[in-house]
Amino acid sequence: MKQALTPEQIKEQKPYLDWSLSEREYNYIADKLLGRLPNFTETGLFSAMWSEHCSYKKSKPVLRLFPNKNDRVLQGPGEGAGVVDIDDGQAVVFKAESHNHPSTVEPYQGAATGVGGILRDIFSMGSRPIASLDSLHFGELDDPRMKMKVAGTVKGIGDYGNCMGIPTVAGETTFDSCYSGNLLVNAMSVGLMDQKDIQSGTAAGIGNAVMYVGAKTGRDGIHGATFASADFSDENATQRSAVQVGDPFMEKLLLEACLELIQKHPDWLVGIQDMGAAGIVSSSAEMASEGDAGMELDLDLVPQREPNMSAYEIMLSESQERMLLCVNKGHEDDVKKIFDFYGLEAVTIGRITEGHQYVLHHDGQVVCDIPVASLTDDVLEEASEERKPARITKAEQEDNWQPVITDAGATLEQLLQQATIADKSVFYEQYDSMVRTSTVVGPGSDAGVLRVRGTKKGLAMTTDGNGRFVYLNPKVGGKMALVEAAANIVASGALPLAITDCLNYGDPNDPEIFWELHQSVAGMAEACRVFDTPVISGNVSLYNENNGQAIHPTPMVGMVGLIKDLKHLVQMAPQEAGDLVYLLGQTGDDYAGSELQKMLTGDIAGMVADFDLAHVRAMMQTLLSLMEAGRVASAHDLAEGGLGVALAEMLFKTDLGMNLSLDLTRSQLFSETAGRFVVTVKKEDAAAFEAALGQDAALIGEVTNSHWLQVRLTDGAMNKSVAELERVWKEAIPCQLKSKE
Repeated sequence: MKQALTPEQIKEQKPYLDWSLSEREYNYIADKLLGRLPNFTETGLFSAMWSEHCSYKKSKPVLRLFPNKNDRVLQGPGEGAGVVDIDDGQAVVFKAESHNHPSTVEPYQGAATGVGGILRDIFSMGSRPIASLDSLHFGELDDPRMKMKVAGTVKGIGDYGNCMGIPTVAGETTFDSCYSGNLLVNAMSVGLMDQKDIQSGTAAGIGNAVMYVGAKTGRDGIHGATFASADFSDENATQRSAVQVGDPFMEKLLLEACLELIQKHPDWLVGIQDMGAAGIVSSSAEMASEGDAGMELDLDLVPQREPNMSAYEIMLSESQERMLLCVNKGHEDDVKKIFDFYGLEAVTIGRITEGHQYVLHHDGQVVCDIPVASLTDDVLEEASEERKPARITKAEQEDNWQPVITDAGATLEQLLQQATIADKSVFYEQYDSMVRTSTVVGPGSDAGVLRVRGTKKGLAMTTDGNGRFVYLNPKVGGKMALVEAAANIVASGALPLAITDCLNYGDPNDPEIFWELHQSVAGMAEACRVFDTPVISGNVSLYNENNGQAIHPTPMVGMVGLIKDLKHLVQMAPQEAGDLVYLLGQTGDDYAGSELQKMLTGDIAGMVADFDLAHVRAMMQTLLSLMEAGRVASAHDLAEGGLGVALAEMLFKTDLGMNLSLDLTRSQLFSETAGRFVVTVKKEDAAAFEAALGQDAALIGEVTNSHWLQVRLTDGAMNKSVAELERVWKEAIPCQLKSKE
């Protein structure tokens, strides 16, 4: 801990520059907002709350492009998580958060506390978490250090979720060298609740109590928000003080205590919020701002697990498993009894005051006295320069790379062994996907599916993002991220409802990177409007770089869909021999950014082709109506590796095969044109199916009992044993993890 400097020393020595506060911002705070020099504690609070991670000062203008309302949205951005109506007085609650820098430094705790934090966002809304998902992007597995980081990340996710008793039902894992110095660990949680129990992070009512509940405060995670708002380098690659330490067993107790309070004693509670990024300061200041109230806190009352903590440390610690409550005056002891039963701290640390001041006491002194709004509402938005990268201008003027495939079967076998495509069960088998017994479809399918107990309904959920497409063509790549998520949801027989996101990018002060952010969000927003899937929550994670090398721009889309009746759930695997196989959507020569291009050239290049969003959405709507009419036997969307990989994936874990005739070349078998599906249909449903989809559906063959994938192409044929394809697919990642090279 640095010795507390005087306000004059702070002005002279400028320690705030190391906390992601600029000199311009410091001067504005001193001259315009306070009319005096801020003290050491106040400067620390401003540094955290004005960081990009908390304030979105650079990304706010871009985020305004997103639609965030429709007839089903009950709560959009601004609270702990978004809430969507799923009929019958029920709601689904979901949000995603990034924990990239902490996971890069300390993979196990970084990933574990990422899961813990997003779960608290869900139950702070009054909802019981029912499922977890993740979106993980690693460097290549030929790096021994990366293997260790992969192992630590996966174990952290599994241990925390398993101890909490919450199933991890879906996700994505990709590998690319651009993530070698900066992992992406995005965690998503989904909850279910009765609409009457919806909570908000509000502190209001003069004299009402501010109560701290949960674990004690330590020195872990101090300045975690600013750590996540700065470029990564070798110098801070071991900054473990900014990484929190989690305790899932305590979080389980905290969850049960909070839900008991919310559901059984709602009249005691005014508001509730997780202590996430920036710890006590963010939760308390944001709650006071939401309630248009003042707040006074005595930091000597904050439960502490380490001696001699300063006000600066107490306020900025990001110790886990803590919540802040605003409780109606007179019910403090009632609330304390609930938390006492669970063995948790529950202490009144302050009160709501008249006016709008944020006042902190510590060791008998006032260590902070500033307007609430100065922390939450007066943040200076930062205009950013934008510049289109020269690589994109050049690609627009050149012909795209075209592959030469001489042996489609050998190419398919090789693609199935690429880490991004290969079987991930070695990872997700560490997660309990069946706990609570509501899981209908677990990891390994297009989307996870859970039943809504006591109803016929189901919830489908997925995470999707492909940084390669966004890197080559940000606007089209942004559209594709949304379409891929929607395709996964529809392939399960579900209606896409809304999305959450994690926007993972490099340093926004680089004009080219900000242009990527702006363009890709514009593409995502356009797709959200076309698909009527508003953005109800999310997270921006910038400065994902290592020693000046940025990741590919990687917006992650987390989507939830509603299955109105689980009898219409559609599986990925074909159901019976003799069923007809259809390819939905047109296939182009789309290889820019594809797995095929990366595998054959070692790099990605070219322009990703645009496509007709409205047409793709209309096709998906028609497909969903056919599913709900019981006319679809199985479905799988086409993604990495194109049609060839999708066909193989459908047949894995079955004893079936396919006999197909395609009006495609060997190369087009691996094209990654967006918005396509493979669907199987019973023969008696074929006429109705073809009539509904028209030219969007091409009959390409039928399901067989042979357990061979037999494909005739315009320039050759492919005959592969499904068992052999499945073997290489399953063995690829375990072999790479064991390799010592």
